[in-house]
Amino acid sequence: MKLRIATYNIHKGVSTLRSMPRIHALKQALTSLEADILFLQEVQGRHDKFAMKHAALWPEQAQHQFLAGESHHAVYGMNAVYDHGHHGNALLSRFPVVSATNQDVSDHAFESRGILHCIVGTPAGDVHCYVVHLGLFARSRRRQTEALIEAVSQSAPPDAPIIIAGDFNDWTNQLSTTMRAELGVTEVFDASLPSRGFGQYLRTLGGRGPKLKPARTFPAALPWLRLDRVYVRGLGISTAEVMHGGTWAKLSDHAPIVATLTLE
Repeated sequence: MKLRIATYNIHKGVSTLRSMPRIHALKQALTSLEADILFLQEVQGRHDKFAMKHAALWPEQAQHQFLAGESHHAVYGMNAVYDHGHHGNALLSRFPVVSATNQDVSDHAFESRGILHCIVGTPAGDVHCYVVHLGLFARSRRRQTEALIEAVSQSAPPDAPIIIAGDFNDWTNQLSTTMRAELGVTEVFDASLPSRGFGQYLRTLGGRGPKLKPARTFPAALPWLRLDRVYVRGLGISTAEVMHGGTWAKLSDHAPIVATLTLE
């Protein structure tokens, strides 16, 4: 069967400038993706100040519930908690969620980070889904990646299909090699590499494989940094693309990644 999935840092449902609510437009945009499973970061579970200031534009439901609507199941992993609310990661799925756990991987007091693990029961079998948002500091990301590798190794059987998606904040692309080596995963843009080129010729002569790079997703208006990723194991990759254009640039500072996967 085919699975259409997306990962998106939604910037808490507000615009990058002036923090104006964009949650209703965001819901329309996400619906247009027609994704079976959505991996969302910076999801606002509660924000009392926005709810009071923008009562007509701010839904009464938590964002993960509002965005899921009637079509998707919603699971929320609360990470950052403050006096007026909280935010974290969320997974929205057309298919039932068999189980869910949220693991705190915060590395210091200034950044609250977590790994949301959900087992999604598709008609073709269970898929282990991990929603990730790593820290801004390189040492923190390395330690959080180690925690992610341990979490996946302990929670998903070796032959189970897995999807790991989210905002890795890894603009220097230091973590992908470790992820591939330790978990046997493939990043969805690995398969779209050009088959020829002088750089590839030199790497082949030197006994090296292709230079693997994730897609550019940040900032959304003119993506330059490679922050967002989708890693898979036990699934085929049919298509992968970054969503561009004025609509997406107004909704968040990140651009979403959409991929079509195959599950036998």
